[in-house]
Amino acid sequence: MPHRLAVIVATPAHSTVVGPLSYLSELPLAPGTLVRVPLGRREVLGVVWDADPAAAPPPADLAEKPIAGVLEGVAPLPAAWRRLVGFAAGYYQRSPGEVALAALPVQLRGLNAVQLARRLKRVAPDLPATAQAAGAPALTQQQQQALAQLQAGPGPFLLHGATGSGKTEVYLRAVQDLLERDPGAQALVLVPEINLTPQLQSLFVARFGAEQVVALHSGLTHPQRLRHWLAAHAGAARIVLGTRMGVFASLPRLRLIVVDEEHDPSYKQQEGARYSARDLAVYRGRLEGATVVLGSATPSLESWQAGERGRYRRLAMPERIGAGALPRVRVVDMNHQPKKAVLSPPLLEAMAERIARGEQSMLFLNRRGYAPVLACTACDWKSDCPHCSAYRVFHKIDRTLRCHHCGFTERVPRACPLCGNLDIAPLGRGTERLEEHLGELLAGVRRPDGGAVRIVRIDADTTRHKGTLEAQLAQVHGGEVDVLVGTQMVTKGHDFRRITLVAALNPDSALFSADFRAPERLFALLMQAAGRAGRDAAQAAASEMWVQTWHPAHPLFAALRRHDFAAFAAQQLQEREQAGMPPFAYQALLRAEARTQEAAQAFLNAAREAAPGLEGAEHVVLYSAVPMAVQRVANVERAQLLAESTSRAALQRFLSAWQPVLLSLREKGLIRWAVDVDPLAV
Repeated sequence: MPHRLAVIVATPAHSTVVGPLSYLSELPLAPGTLVRVPLGRREVLGVVWDADPAAAPPPADLAEKPIAGVLEGVAPLPAAWRRLVGFAAGYYQRSPGEVALAALPVQLRGLNAVQLARRLKRVAPDLPATAQAAGAPALTQQQQQALAQLQAGPGPFLLHGATGSGKTEVYLRAVQDLLERDPGAQALVLVPEINLTPQLQSLFVARFGAEQVVALHSGLTHPQRLRHWLAAHAGAARIVLGTRMGVFASLPRLRLIVVDEEHDPSYKQQEGARYSARDLAVYRGRLEGATVVLGSATPSLESWQAGERGRYRRLAMPERIGAGALPRVRVVDMNHQPKKAVLSPPLLEAMAERIARGEQSMLFLNRRGYAPVLACTACDWKSDCPHCSAYRVFHKIDRTLRCHHCGFTERVPRACPLCGNLDIAPLGRGTERLEEHLGELLAGVRRPDGGAVRIVRIDADTTRHKGTLEAQLAQVHGGEVDVLVGTQMVTKGHDFRRITLVAALNPDSALFSADFRAPERLFALLMQAAGRAGRDAAQAAASEMWVQTWHPAHPLFAALRRHDFAAFAAQQLQEREQAGMPPFAYQALLRAEARTQEAAQAFLNAAREAAPGLEGAEHVVLYSAVPMAVQRVANVERAQLLAESTSRAALQRFLSAWQPVLLSLREKGLIRWAVDVDPLAV
């Protein structure tokens, strides 16, 4: 007699099919087994799911289809992994199939039995990991204390360590201690961005050997990702390094989870299931009995408050390795500088002195391209995007106007498209223009060997091609660069030993933003940028962080001068509590995209009108529908509605009850909608 199976598949977004589908199998299959099943006219990958004893049996007249096959050789996905997926799907209001199948390698969906068997043979052998002790530096006292606390309690732990305090070595030793105690254990180490993965991977490979370490991130080819995933799933890989997608890696013997730079917004997924990898890492640690370490020099206010209330155990590492001092912060009042000066004369002089001494400087401007806008001096024309409510950025290097939202690109016009005026000029400044301007300002400055100043720009435009980022970073590390110009890509995690001066240009836009999280992000970014200076203890005393601002009296800069994150966090948390903002309240956004703004807001208003009477609604405040900050992208109008509650549980009950209502609404012109739980931008 055939066995009935509950199978989850990647159902389309907003499908009314949100739970497992029923299929038949000649043999009983364990939950977690990967199978191929017919779905409509296609054959898709599915996961045998745990049967719900309370679920009603399928109708007697339903013609249940048999499964098409089983992926032989791949062990069933563990129960803890399935519980993680189930929790993420429920909390973030998505279907289990969408979450589960997005976490699996794409190649699993199309390989036949012979191809899969060939891939399985390439998985590294299951060998015990051993640390290469000779390559391990001696620990400082604060590192030893942090490790001792990690070993003494369950956590979760918040490792609050200054930039350059040796957090990475603590991660390495924590992994080493784990594998020495339990040779079969596995560790997961998450980083916020792909460009931080190679250097971290080289450290772990040098310490533990290449056969023990695999990476999981979107920069891998499909065959690489499948091979690494299989090695982790089989237990052959003891250490998995990954970006946010790594939180869903199948690790049957997971005992340690590290989330480096835990404050970084990149851990929040912005498409599909909008999950927070950091928050899921904490949940997964509790689920599997694994130790969780969240590390940062500038923790998120949510994590900091959890430490204040005792939910996380806080570990402090305030001192830099080698007794090196944190850079001196100098705030430059641009109100007292020459008009239209891009770099203040004192900053320019300080850079020239360092170049003459053979030291490096870094200029941080979080805006790529040559200029954010190209404008006509005779009429009101600006380089707006015809498909978005945003301007196209002027890129001088290839003479294009490029929209950073939809990608629409055109050659720069010879004259104004409206009035024919030939005098069209760039407004504002991006990293490309800054690089050019620096070349002009530093033309007369000479290096110790008498050579001209060498300037390198690192941003999303200069690192598009494979291997270019690694090559540029090698130039910086090798001393072949005098001035590094970059966006936030260069402010995180890099161990630049020769940089003694870091300057932040034009950071003021975040000071008075409508986004209540903007000051938190700015402070973290400036602290991280400052941390790139003076990492060599011999040069630490002379290292400086310069901040050019039109608002030098702002309290954020007072805390930055003292490198006092605790004071900044206390002030921000006090303001948040008074305003009833997270982490003292819980939020979710309902976002809608439609052909017109009216259709998008009509859907949101209909959803709001249907909300009273739903479970938990009495504890939830629904605000009016409003256009999003960038209202139109690629000719699609966007709007959002905020739901807020002082109770996380009440908000979750309400969202669950609201979901079928949203699925039932059929607004003409609506393209798609999504619920974003714990949004980063409101």
